[in-house]
Formats: sequence, structure tokens, C-alpha cells
Amino acid sequence: MTGKSERLYLGIETSCDDTSCAIYSPEEGVVVHRTAAQLDHARYGGVVPEIASRSHMKTILPLYETVMEEAGLCTGDLAGIGVTNGPGLTGSLLVGLSFAKALAYGSGRPLIGIHHLEGHILANGLEKPFVTPATVLVVSGGHTQLIFVEKIGRYRFLGGTRDDAAGEAFDKIGKLLGLPYPGGPSIQKAAANGDPGSFTFPRALRHSGECDFSFSGLKTAVRLKAESMGELTAGDIAGLASSAQEAIVDILAEKSLMAAKMTSPEMFYIAGGVAANSRLREVMKERMGKAGVPVSWPSIEYCTDNAAMIACAASHHIEAERTDGLELNTFPRGELTSWS
Repeated sequence: MTGKSERLYLGIETSCDDTSCAIYSPEEGVVVHRTAAQLDHARYGGVVPEIASRSHMKTILPLYETVMEEAGLCTGDLAGIGVTNGPGLTGSLLVGLSFAKALAYGSGRPLIGIHHLEGHILANGLEKPFVTPATVLVVSGGHTQLIFVEKIGRYRFLGGTRDDAAGEAFDKIGKLLGLPYPGGPSIQKAAANGDPGSFTFPRALRHSGECDFSFSGLKTAVRLKAESMGELTAGDIAGLASSAQEAIVDILAEKSLMAAKMTSPEMFYIAGGVAANSRLREVMKERMGKAGVPVSWPSIEYCTDNAAMIACAASHHIEAERTDGLELNTFPRGELTSWS
């Protein structure tokens, strides 16, 4: 650290399979950020909740100690503790929440539960000021939503997926093409050698007039096409991956542009794990640019689940004197609601 600040916030994130702790200061930004990725899930083709929660239990204390040692802090130096309490896997969430409660109880520091989607949205404010009003595409393995941010703490749901999330579609399509888990990075890599015009896949709800998405039909279309081709060559896989990626990116960009035109934001943000997809960034920049809407996204390390975004969100809540008690609980599902 460059110097002690009274506004130092600890973030804890264990909503899925990665264990993450971070220290954030509104003055200095991200002070320390460490994430321990779980690697066992690849062999199963997806996250196994029991394995995830057991891994969090083994990892969270040494990870916390590492972060605090690197920052040169003890728990009493913190202005508050933020922890993801939902949505997510219940067992995983409980590990992080229980640990955060113990820290808060032992140190007397304020505790605040953070909605996972608010964390992803505010990841866009980790490296530069978060501009409002903003419209945000939150796109990950578990979520695909368009949210209008009047100001931090004031959120309005514009639309979301009616079935699979975009990241879930990437994972499922990657699996049926025989690509390594997680599917998003694997499909992006395979797509680099393919032609996005190789196959025409559906863009569901394109003409619905609403900011909603549907990706289950795309997954089925890719499966049927792959099955009709027999044994797939490397070229076939590249073409299928590229065409499927283009279908997902195309509809995400189209609905995002629709939402931007509806809300006239000062800034359009992309957030969540799929925001790391280079093709999505390229298409969003092109289409939003033509419409005169500035678009931004976090660095890749802050697109995926991370505790820095949770610590940042916690700073806004706690400095607005919003805290939770030790009765705080987890929730596996739940919409992001306004609090300001």
C-alpha cells in the first residue's frame, strides 16, 4: 500500500466456484485482489456444487490471510466488510457469508450483503469513474440482463433471458462440440479459425420489440446441425463455433442497442464473464459507436467473478450507512432491487 486510508473495504466472493478476496479503497482503487480458481470442474463438464463449497472451505482462510498480509492490514483497519450473499450456489454462498459474519462479529466492523449483479455492474467503476445514467448488459454463465442505472443504488430491469443465459449457452454448445470447459473461452478460440457465415443459426426474439433474450433454441439448432454432419472435423467445429458465437453476439448487441435507444444513457457498460469475449466487445463497440453511444467494459480480471467488485459495491452501501446484521442470509435467486 502507498499509505493507510480510513476507507478500506474487504470484499469476499464465493457465489460459484472461485474463491476471491480483495481490498478496495475509493481513493486508491483496488489495493489487493486475489482469486483462487477451482480446476476440478473441467473433468465433469460443469460446476459441481458440493465440490465447489468444499473447496471454498479449504481456501477462504488462507486466501484472506494472504490478502491482509499483502495489504499490511488487520481486520480492525477496515471500514467495512462486503460479501456476496446471492444469487448463486447456496453452499458456496454460505461459506463466504459465514466467514464474513465471523470477521464482522470478531472485529466489530460493519457488514453488508451484496447482490452479485450489482457487483458485476460496479466492476466498471474499479479502474475509472462509473458514469450515470448508464445502461448495462450483464452477461455471464448464470445471467443475461439489461439494467438501467439511474445512479448507483437505483436500478431498473429492462429485460433478460427467458431460459438459458448467454454464458450457459456457450458452455452447452462447447460441450456438444467436444470443446473443453468452460465453453466461452473454448468457443472463442475455436471460432478464430472459422467463418461466422458458415451456418445460419436463430436469433430468438429478434422482432419481439422487447429487451428479452432466449438461447435454448440456438443450443438445439447447433446440436441438430452437428448431428446431421456426422463425425466432425476440426474445420467443422471451427465453423459451428464461429457461427454460434456470432448468433449470440449479434442478438446481445442488437438488444443492447435497443435498450440504449430506450434509455439514452451517458454510458453503456458490459459486465460479467461473457464481457471478456473479444468478438462481443468488437461488435458492441462498432454498433454503439454508430449510434453515438459510448461503451465500456472492465479489464478481463474484473469481468469474471471477483471480490474487488464486491468490495467496491460495499463501499457505496456502507458510506450511505446501509449495513446488515448477523441475521443476514443467502438467496440462490433474486432480482437486483434499488436501495438508494
